[in-house]
Amino acid sequence: MTNTTSASRTSVDFSELLACARELSLAGRWDRALGLLETTSVGEPADRTRLALAIAEVALESDWFAGTDLARSRIEAAAGLLPEEDWDLGFARLRHTYHHLLLVDGALRLGPDGKDPATLAGMRQQAYGLRDRAPDEVRRGWASMYLGLIADNHFSERTAAPAHYTAALEAGESGPDPLLAREALRHLGDHDHDFGDPHRALERWRRATALGAGAGTVPGTLSQQLLLAVLARDTGDEAGARALATEVARWAGAIGAVRIEAQATGFLAGVDPTAPPQHSEDIG
Repeated sequence: MTNTTSASRTSVDFSELLACARELSLAGRWDRALGLLETTSVGEPADRTRLALAIAEVALESDWFAGTDLARSRIEAAAGLLPEEDWDLGFARLRHTYHHLLLVDGALRLGPDGKDPATLAGMRQQAYGLRDRAPDEVRRGWASMYLGLIADNHFSERTAAPAHYTAALEAGESGPDPLLAREALRHLGDHDHDFGDPHRALERWRRATALGAGAGTVPGTLSQQLLLAVLARDTGDEAGARALATEVARWAGAIGAVRIEAQATGFLAGVDPTAPPQHSEDIG
């Protein structure tokens, strides 16, 4: 495997290159990660599919946090190399559909109103299919995670979602996959907060913040910090809440995570990012 530029050709271990690109993406360096991957040349068919899927994953992260529109073409490029039933391809498509239906003209559209019922039902059926045919427990956990997100954010089925998040948490802890565990804790904590248990929410959100930081996800950690600001405001520490949110907005703006920046700015203006219909699932 080679990474090529106009000036040089350098041989590096392919798995290490994919891992480095993944870490760059987690850090919010989506342009750099895509640049690294898209200038990489591989010969083996299996490596070409891994590369195409890695490119699609980075593009999905960029679209979600930075508001770009990069994933669709990258997912279809990967589809040209893989059988239709490939699990990772299906999961990339599920994520893209979920995000596409949730974000309209840069704004959140929560709940089923204004969305095609057949499209929503098809998305949920796809998630169940991915869960049931997952090749390992961690992938099964990620499918469960999206079943919870779909129930919460597209069907407004708040009582149905926590069971899916709990299944995702168990998979993330046993995998282990700290990013999956972080995601599940984030959303379980949102339900704790909504149902009047701020102490349990704080416990879960603190743990989610630490897991995300340990895994290197900069935008994900910033989104968690904003939830801690919400709890600070809830307990009367407005100065602490504003100080934390100000730094979240500053950091998010610096890395181009425009959605988190907007949410933090809204919080400073008095908007509660966890209040219905704006649940904390909206970002990250």
